[in-house]
Amino acid sequence: MNALEPASLADAFCTYPPEGFTSLRIPIGAGDAPAFLADFDILTSLEDDHRWITDTLARLRLGRITRLRTFISGTTVTEYSTYPAIDPDGCKLLVDRFLDAAHAAKVQLMIIKDLPHNSPLLSKRENRIADGIARACAEDGRFMLMEGQALAFVPIDFSTIDEYLARASKARRRDLRRKLRSRQELNVETVPTGAAFDDERLLRILYQQYLNVFYQDKHHFDKLSHDSLRSILIDDANDGVVFLYRLSNRLIGYNLCFKYEGKFVDKYVGFEYPLARENNLFFVSWFHNLEYALAHRLSHYVAGYNSPEVKADLGAHFTTSRHAVYVRNPLLRKMFVPLSRLVANDAGWTGSTPETRRQGA
Repeated sequence: MNALEPASLADAFCTYPPEGFTSLRIPIGAGDAPAFLADFDILTSLEDDHRWITDTLARLRLGRITRLRTFISGTTVTEYSTYPAIDPDGCKLLVDRFLDAAHAAKVQLMIIKDLPHNSPLLSKRENRIADGIARACAEDGRFMLMEGQALAFVPIDFSTIDEYLARASKARRRDLRRKLRSRQELNVETVPTGAAFDDERLLRILYQQYLNVFYQDKHHFDKLSHDSLRSILIDDANDGVVFLYRLSNRLIGYNLCFKYEGKFVDKYVGFEYPLARENNLFFVSWFHNLEYALAHRLSHYVAGYNSPEVKADLGAHFTTSRHAVYVRNPLLRKMFVPLSRLVANDAGWTGSTPETRRQGA
């Protein structure tokens, strides 16, 4: 429940957790919910204006004091926290089960991450239950509810890419058309997940290109393992599709996406730098994905978290999530409250659409 991607992704995460993670399955009713234990730096998401705090701690060799062993519900391969189907009256029980698991693991910090907030990508029932979980956390009195990241998506409510581009300003359309000329030099191969990826040489290239993108991010948390990526790519039942981008027969990037519940979900990319950047592969792949979703009569293209400014320029809508954070030690909890106000979030993108952004310009 609450998922935007096939269950096999969470299964791969639990079977092959990222480096330094311990995966868990928390029994809830007739099913279970994925979760994990990891060392989490509570200052990871500080606003750039407050990065001096981490720099100072590093100079004093005290950086370790902000890293806490943490219980986190959900996975890092799903957009939202997922759990088995429950009744709206069962939200408190779910929170209690998570608390029991966190206490059993003797952690100081627990996070129920990525609870959707009026998500247009989910059903009314799924949103109502997510609200019930957030309310149960608030009523407990020991949780802090914090804004999460903005999830970008594009409703496929246009009949051609030209119609989609027409929504942008004249200057932006000109810039995008210039970038998209790179497509003429590229060969794009569409390969469904399955036996085609049972090829160790190809998998090594794809994993290295994934790492190239991973290390571009200044905040590293979850590094997907080679085995996890392999298990996802060779699964012929997850309705995945991989777009392989070649320049003169050289693979310079790829994009792994999934068709799920009538939506097209963009999950992982890998790029060969600097060729991918020189050929505007991010922009080319964005429009290729839109064309695929349009051709297959899918309702939405779900483009993931990260880089909301760039995706906004590309015409994305946004919906945000919440995190429910529980700090076990009362004294540490009091220290965490002021720190939480310095943490970066995407609250400004809540409910953001191209239309509302133009009105606010």
